[in-house]
Amino acid sequence: MSLFAQAETLGILTEFTDGQGHHRVTGEAALKIILDAMPAQAPSRLLAGPVVIRFRHAARSKLSQAATFPVRWKIMADLKVIAEGDTHDPVIAWPQEIPVGSYRLHLADSGSSEEVPLIVAPPRAFGGDFDRSWLLAVQLYGVRSVRNWGMGDFTDLEALIELANDLGADGIGLNPLHALFDDRPADCSPYSPNSRLFLNALYIDVEKIPEFSADGFPEADETTPRLRQSPVVDYVAVAGLKWRALRSAFARFSAEAKSARREDFAKFCAERAPLLSRFACFEVLRHRFNKPWWEWPEEWRRPDDDNCARLRAGPGRREVEFVKFVQWVADQQLRSCKQLADYLGMKVGLYLDVAVGVQSDGFDAWNEQAAISRHLAVGAPPDPLNTVGQNWGLAGFNAAGLVMQSFAPFRDMLRASMRHAGAIRLDHVLGLKRLYLVPHGFAADSGVYVQMPFEALLAVTAQESVAHACVVIGEDLGTVPAGFREQMADWGIWSYLVMMFERDDHGRFRGLDHYTANALVTFNTHDLSSYAGWHSFSDLKLKRSLGIDPGESDDARWHALTMLNDVLRHNGIERHDLNAVVTFLSRTKSRLLAISLEDLLGVIDQANIPGTVNEHPNWRQRLPLAIDEFAGAIDVAAFMAAIGERARKED
Repeated sequence: MSLFAQAETLGILTEFTDGQGHHRVTGEAALKIILDAMPAQAPSRLLAGPVVIRFRHAARSKLSQAATFPVRWKIMADLKVIAEGDTHDPVIAWPQEIPVGSYRLHLADSGSSEEVPLIVAPPRAFGGDFDRSWLLAVQLYGVRSVRNWGMGDFTDLEALIELANDLGADGIGLNPLHALFDDRPADCSPYSPNSRLFLNALYIDVEKIPEFSADGFPEADETTPRLRQSPVVDYVAVAGLKWRALRSAFARFSAEAKSARREDFAKFCAERAPLLSRFACFEVLRHRFNKPWWEWPEEWRRPDDDNCARLRAGPGRREVEFVKFVQWVADQQLRSCKQLADYLGMKVGLYLDVAVGVQSDGFDAWNEQAAISRHLAVGAPPDPLNTVGQNWGLAGFNAAGLVMQSFAPFRDMLRASMRHAGAIRLDHVLGLKRLYLVPHGFAADSGVYVQMPFEALLAVTAQESVAHACVVIGEDLGTVPAGFREQMADWGIWSYLVMMFERDDHGRFRGLDHYTANALVTFNTHDLSSYAGWHSFSDLKLKRSLGIDPGESDDARWHALTMLNDVLRHNGIERHDLNAVVTFLSRTKSRLLAISLEDLLGVIDQANIPGTVNEHPNWRQRLPLAIDEFAGAIDVAAFMAAIGERARKED
């Protein structure tokens, strides 16, 4: 079988039209690496793929032409038979009363037998119990306060929740809180995680840990004043200080913790097992060997619970417990934030972002080697804004590995993300249908589209969404396949509408009626200019000063400003400021509106400039004011008039 024929059987599109309208054919050298990176899988002879059933809805599956009759089928939950039968017909009608859950379907005819996942899902994802609300969007690391240690933390988040509540918001939107690499603090992008299953410990407020003693850690008082004054987050200094403080707190916990604290810790460890133990072992091994996991001694290159148990029982026990302790503390503090939002009556609470992939040398890639291909990076083909394509340097899920494990790795990611969230945003949700993958060492335009089991992934998302009462928003920007948004909406997954992009072919901003109800609407994103920067052309000037083509001329920006004024005036809004934009967006049907704190404070620079690394302080910029100064810097009366009926009223 040729490489291209083999690719076709695996759902790999080696020919496609990119965002510039150019026909692309993947080269054989790149294609061979891509094929070699895919896990081996048994061919399906009877059924094309996973079976998806909506609870109490009629569902049928068509058998392949190769099937010989009768075909016997059996739906299993572990060792328990849920339903079984046989058919002489090429179409199987599934029972409608199977409980919501994840099962294995066994099929057999006279020639072969096979097994595929069978998912029974709620008809739709959780839809939220609110009408039209708004969220305050924040880059948490950049928050200043008189008490934090040089970057925003979970106690600052509590203060932000109080502020948002005073402004009538129903929650706080945050950058990803995923675990990064503790020994590489300068690699600070929240979208390039070590693991999407655990939390970034640098958001811990160390002084809130009962076992932490400020008297026993005097360097905090000596160092934090300088870190608080820094114009950008000094991650290296902050991380060094916080990790030493966390170790100090852990030492006292190990020696002096009260029984109730120990019981809570043990409960958390049991609740997050076995993943927490594996993560802790991985972190200890990563520090021990100081090289990528695929270069470790053979016995450690794959996760093995018996090996991890031996590590925990040996000299590495204390280090393993320390990693678990840190995750417990982070989880406790984030849970407290959720509980505060619940107490205040916020309908959403925390709106958390989920990265599209992970670093190939991190925990998730080690733990899920069948479902995550470390040799391939997620990206995007060339388009008018990125003419050479994009390689995001992140390892993503692959279809075969997910199907082999009944989507457990994807489910684990969702559960971790929804644990304390009332809403999540799936970055690059287009990847649930097809992922653009680039082999390491090749240019971004040498990738392929790989088809994903879209319906099954939507079904799993709906399961977890309903189980956690968590709204799911899909970041559906870019080149969207025909029918994608309709299928996503049919499963109750919301769209993500960015006003900057919602313009017609003549540059006119789209009207109020364009914005759908089940969507989150916002003016911009972390990868785009702030309102003040956009309005003042500062983003264009900055990119040009860095040698980057902004993709927009000054004349085009003047035209955009004119078009913005036109749509505002058309809707009876005569002002030309941020509150005018807020007024417009607030009137849309979209049920969630996100307003960035940077925009409310008039910040000019943007959080991240794609395509830069050290040229711009991406993910390091701090807000110009401390939390207790925010209210005085915002014209609250004017903003509340702009947000209008979206402002939550006290019960």
